[in-house]
Amino acid sequence: MKIRIIITILGLLIFNFTFGQNQEKYSEFVKEAWKLYESENYKKSADKYKEAFDQMDGKAYPNDRYNAACSYALSKNSKSAFYHLFRLANDSGYKNYGHITTDTDLNILHEDSCWDELIAIVRSNKEEAEKDLDKPLVAFLDTIYQEDQKYRKQIDKIEKKYGWESDEMKAHWEIINKKDSINLVKIKKVLDEKGWLGADIIGEQGNSTLFLVIQHSDLKTQLKYLPMMRKAVEKGNASANSLALLEDRVALRQGKRQIYGSQIGREQETGEYFVSPLIDPENVDKRRAEVGLGPLSDYINHWNMTWDIEKHKERTKKIEAEKNK
Repeated sequence: MKIRIIITILGLLIFNFTFGQNQEKYSEFVKEAWKLYESENYKKSADKYKEAFDQMDGKAYPNDRYNAACSYALSKNSKSAFYHLFRLANDSGYKNYGHITTDTDLNILHEDSCWDELIAIVRSNKEEAEKDLDKPLVAFLDTIYQEDQKYRKQIDKIEKKYGWESDEMKAHWEIINKKDSINLVKIKKVLDEKGWLGADIIGEQGNSTLFLVIQHSDLKTQLKYLPMMRKAVEKGNASANSLALLEDRVALRQGKRQIYGSQIGREQETGEYFVSPLIDPENVDKRRAEVGLGPLSDYINHWNMTWDIEKHKERTKKIEAEKNK
């Protein structure tokens, strides 16, 4: 399924949708489908995705189509899952080989003869897109990307099965932290020797890998490479929305308020999610739009949250008062 917070590995195609009631229904049904997925009601989630796509005569944004395939796979409807995945691969040029081959939602499809055919197309799309890239470095970064994401994709399922404070979850985080340390050594070498390379040299996923590993590093490392990433954004070698996530994480770690609302906190006692302290919350959507991020209300919907500015202000006062005791 799609990865939240680091949002998102999949690219978007722009369709000539007829805006109006159909577009509104499409968005509404997609949100409902995602909530059903999160509640593990996969069949109803898949059905709701179908309703959404029917509003647009079968058209869909690629990330929504991919998520629909995941719901179909988890509801053991392999035929429909493959239908959507093949449409992505053939019509949208889907090329994220690293993601699709490690997504556990699709495990049920691996034994089907169609899987090898699908993956061959995805691999071909990837090779075509990367034909002019630094292939050895792309392959090197692909391995790091998979190590960074593989264990993080398992977090939700481990939490649901054992609980957030369980020994199993703690052991899992130990694995993640160990992998992060190894990946960081490799990425620092790339950055120190070559700088922040753009997608024109290492591909979109390779470029994203640089960000992910730094985003998951310690504050000292983030502060070291933050200026480099800022310059990379100016040159078009890094995305502004990824930089926004790093800016937010660094600000919070320094005891400041975040700027774009990308960082989500969680109450230890209740398990409730909340938007971590944010500067000027009234204008957050304007700042988010400037860096290519959608409305905060849509973003936090992934955690089944609603955006309440007054509630956020009160929580921020409480958090900052406790911190200053």
